[in-house]
Amino acid sequence: MTSKSWRSLRIKKYQFSLRLFLFLNLTSSLFSMLSPVYHVAAITLPLMLIMLTSTGLLLGHWAWAERKINIPAISILFGCLWAWHIAVKSPLMPQPQFNYLVIALLSVLFIGAIAFSNNIIAFTLHSLPVLITCLVLGDGDQWLRMIYYFALPVIGIAIQSVIQKRNDNFAHGLMYKLLEERQTLNDLSMLDPLTGLYNRRGLQNRLETLMTLDASDHYVLLLDIDYFKAYNDHYGHMMGDQALIQVSAAIRNAVRSRDVVTRYGGEEFMVLLTSTTPECAMQTAERIRQRVYDLKIPHMFNHSVATNVTVSIGIAPLVGEDIEDALTKADKALYEAKHLGRNNILSSATLQNA
Repeated sequence: MTSKSWRSLRIKKYQFSLRLFLFLNLTSSLFSMLSPVYHVAAITLPLMLIMLTSTGLLLGHWAWAERKINIPAISILFGCLWAWHIAVKSPLMPQPQFNYLVIALLSVLFIGAIAFSNNIIAFTLHSLPVLITCLVLGDGDQWLRMIYYFALPVIGIAIQSVIQKRNDNFAHGLMYKLLEERQTLNDLSMLDPLTGLYNRRGLQNRLETLMTLDASDHYVLLLDIDYFKAYNDHYGHMMGDQALIQVSAAIRNAVRSRDVVTRYGGEEFMVLLTSTTPECAMQTAERIRQRVYDLKIPHMFNHSVATNVTVSIGIAPLVGEDIEDALTKADKALYEAKHLGRNNILSSATLQNA
């Protein structure tokens, strides 16, 4: 789950809580009209306002779901309306009024507890005006009981909020850890496991980024270790892997950090030189060739060239975004470089001028 998905989930929880709160207020106001306590009908102005406001906000929120409504403001508004309704209806009830006040208080607490089970502020703002009204209208001997009725859900919601916050923090931390691990796995999938260089997938990813930023003055170098099949056959694949690791490190150290080095095949490497000139590209290729030569990795089957591992290099410009054309030209130049005796460098421009 991404950060955007996490925010989307929180918004959905917020929307659900608000809609549930408005729906409960609407149904409670309708119930008070259709089936009043003690059958004392009292369609009061605040009750009508509760019904109309909850209906209007509910329909408006469905129509404009993206618009955020301030839940604390809504909760205290409805709390004051319910307190007003209780203050108007209470004198009409038969004595003692305590039973009605308790039922009214519990009804409002029920609405708040269901809708705001994870929002202690909204629950308190919704319930507190009703509690104060009931305390004022009720018998002083019953105050402790009413405060107990109010305090019990407040404590429960507070505990639930703490637990939920800890769970959210844990889930949030876990999400970020999973995102980091996914990014690590994604990075690893773009790297050659033996040499640590980019593989073809990593090359494609870097090319897309590079072409977005700058699509000019780039050069492609295609390198191949001379007589590497013979090296593997004689020295074994374990030694062959060690040679590849050393050659790849020499190539990486011979270029700039912004250049892209890729293991293109078994013993073939590709270097993308960014924002450079033909002269600098040739100089970089010569630096790579010399550094590989200076590794002095013994190679008795390379005796016609040297007694150690060498590379041949083909160079071609990257015109526009046509990487395939550049690779084709670099490959032809590499083939000719090998044909000329290996441990050699040849540019596609030289082939065209020949």
